Amino acid sequence: MTFSLILFLLTVFTGVLWVLDVFIWAPKRRAAAQDELTAFDRDNADSLRRGEQTVVATRNAIVQASTDRPKWLEYTAGFFPVIFFIFILRSFLFEPFRIPSGSMMPTLETGDMILVNKYQYGLRLPVINTKILPIGEPERGDVVVFRYPPNENIDYIKRVIGLPGDKIEYINKKLSINGKPVPIGEIGEYYDEAKMQSLEEFLEKLDKTEHHLLINPRAPSSVYPLSTHTDPKACDYVPGGLVCMVPKDKYFVMGDNRDNSEDSRYWGFVPEKNLVGRAFMVWMNVSKPSRIGFFN
Repeated sequence: MTFSLILFLLTVFTGVLWVLDVFIWAPKRRAAAQDELTAFDRDNADSLRRGEQTVVATRNAIVQASTDRPKWLEYTAGFFPVIFFIFILRSFLFEPFRIPSGSMMPTLETGDMILVNKYQYGLRLPVINTKILPIGEPERGDVVVFRYPPNENIDYIKRVIGLPGDKIEYINKKLSINGKPVPIGEIGEYYDEAKMQSLEEFLEKLDKTEHHLLINPRAPSSVYPLSTHTDPKACDYVPGGLVCMVPKDKYFVMGDNRDNSEDSRYWGFVPEKNLVGRAFMVWMNVSKPSRIGFFN
């Protein structure tokens, strides 16, 4: 949010100077240069006819001055087209993020730099995040970036599990949606190098999306809500897990590293207005370039 505000203010500031320069200051510079050029040509007519290099060079300098911006404008208004392009790209099309933790392993790893599609869920005004053009809605299985409900200055990334109106059951590390167990198949052992521990890797199918997830068999199944839970009355915390009814215009999200993710099981639901966009690509990982590419 802070960077978005700074970029917006910088765009406005340089844009105002660019408009003033294009429509007011630049025409004045050209008019003043033309008057100077007319007087110069009159006073140096004979030298110009003889082609004296010094005089010709002076005349060329006057012509050049009519198009040159002052240095302070060159470093403000001159950067407006570039800043404006970045602002439009980042605000309405694609925004880069960096994965800071392992909560989405094995899909995303710490250090992955990802791209987020910002228009798939509708165009929003930057800074205030108000939707101005509805385009689509999240689907089960989407990996989404959103503003963390308890602290909207923080961006989180998780996978959409439950849509508005869904009944979500996560008991003894088994997921059911609307009374139907979610299909899951065991892949084998996964070694977490960062924590030096072995986890169990599975393939889960959420509607059209198949993705890998991790389970720590040694971690407890119990789940306890945080004091900052968005909708405490929408969830029942039972032995070994919880049962939730997803409220209207909200989403239930979880990390793929199920036993190492602070998500909707603990703090509640993601309001539609908090959505930033759908993550779809790792565009860089400095230590592991092989991870570059699209993901589910």
